[in-house]
Amino acid sequence: MSTEMSNPAQATARTDRPAALPVRRSAVPVQRADAPDAAMRQPLHLVGVGSGPRARRFRSRTFWAPAVLVMTDVLAFGTAVVLTAAPTLKTLALFGLVLVLFHVGDLYRLRLSLSILDDAVSIVGRSLAAGAAAMVVAGLNDGVAGLARLQTSATFGMLTLAGRTVAYAGIREMRRHHRLHQRTLLLGAGSVAGTLAANMLEHPHYGLTPVGMLDDDPLLAKDARPVPVVGRYDDLNRILVGQSVDTVIVTFGSMRDPSVVDMLRACDRLACDIYFVPRLYELHVVTGGTEVLWGIPLLRLRRAPFRTDAWTGKRLTDIVLSTLATVVLAPVLLLCALLCRLETGQVLYRQTRIGLDGRPFTLLKFCSLPETPTGAEGPTWNIADDARMGRIGKLLRRSSLDELPQLWNVLRGDMSLVGPRPERPYFVDEFTQQFPFYPARHRVPVGLTGWAQIHGLRGNTSIAERARFDNFYIENWSMWGDIKILLRTFGQVLKAAGR
Repeated sequence: MSTEMSNPAQATARTDRPAALPVRRSAVPVQRADAPDAAMRQPLHLVGVGSGPRARRFRSRTFWAPAVLVMTDVLAFGTAVVLTAAPTLKTLALFGLVLVLFHVGDLYRLRLSLSILDDAVSIVGRSLAAGAAAMVVAGLNDGVAGLARLQTSATFGMLTLAGRTVAYAGIREMRRHHRLHQRTLLLGAGSVAGTLAANMLEHPHYGLTPVGMLDDDPLLAKDARPVPVVGRYDDLNRILVGQSVDTVIVTFGSMRDPSVVDMLRACDRLACDIYFVPRLYELHVVTGGTEVLWGIPLLRLRRAPFRTDAWTGKRLTDIVLSTLATVVLAPVLLLCALLCRLETGQVLYRQTRIGLDGRPFTLLKFCSLPETPTGAEGPTWNIADDARMGRIGKLLRRSSLDELPQLWNVLRGDMSLVGPRPERPYFVDEFTQQFPFYPARHRVPVGLTGWAQIHGLRGNTSIAERARFDNFYIENWSMWGDIKILLRTFGQVLKAAGR
């Protein structure tokens, strides 16, 4: 979906830019001159996940307890097999299914409250579900073997309840002795933040150690603060990295909600968990996704999709599909290259665009215009009505065939098949000045097509709406979602809906 540009003045007129919005100086966050080390000087969204000593310390505090739970389940399953059936490859497959179901059910996540009574229904239900599936599959050949695996699963469920009762008690005891603790930062310095900090200190079995609060205008009196205010909201980068923060809890403070959203998106690339106190929390109904810290509910922010294991599958899919597309479309690519050469004298058009984490890369397209003469005007917003464009160029753009060379960008890792469409540095800077939420779309690789494009947001359409659609895609990413976008893009290509 093409986004080559026409006059910047036209872009201003055609994109709903509120003139009253404050202007930022640059599209890429500048480094802090007073930061004590290189890691702190980086823009927060550029501090990589799992990088540096802070990430290693985080892993050491959060890996041990889930590993104990896995080992407890391994021991329980081994005992169940010895008691009910002989070990076979199918039995190992059954245990693999159990592990997957437990993982999906968050039974290996380090939670604040560890109670076997809270987990009993999920443990027994998922164990029996795995056994029932194994019984159906195995029962097609041997009904007796299938029944034995169901018995193994039921026995495993009972043994797991006993094993985890001991494991949970051990983890809680270690937390009381200030082991396995997560360093916690509170955003906001009001009465709720003060109550939470006091509860963490008084009840260490939750495994949280408050290191301080952040607020521009603290509401809580200085002598009523269980922990100090360690900085302002602008200091979030420095505090997270400098004090090795593992958990962030968003409470009620002086910052307005839209600004808090930008701050939390900045945390996406760091190895920290994020909770927030829901509005009207006194009326909040506790569900499966809610933690409770001494009577106060906390909602755990869904882990950013690009921090999940499924994101690796996205990259593998990009490589496989882009390779297949290049091979299958090779005759079309050669034909387009020949026609471009005949009409414009060039085959490829190279342009600098902004990709993941604000880094520039060279984007490839088939050349649909003759080379711009020396002294021509600067960056242009949309060339659809450019008088220099010939019949071949118009055909390539309307069919979106001019975008096919970007399959090479996908193979190189500059882009993904699906993601926010990349823009040029000049326009990234312009749009960031007017829309503070615009840079958040660079949290993931840019794409050949995207959620905004299949909704018609390309060419001379609203930049604010594009950015909102792109950020919605990032927050709600799934592999099936990518497949739907690719199928809808293919339909638009067939209808020649490009611009």
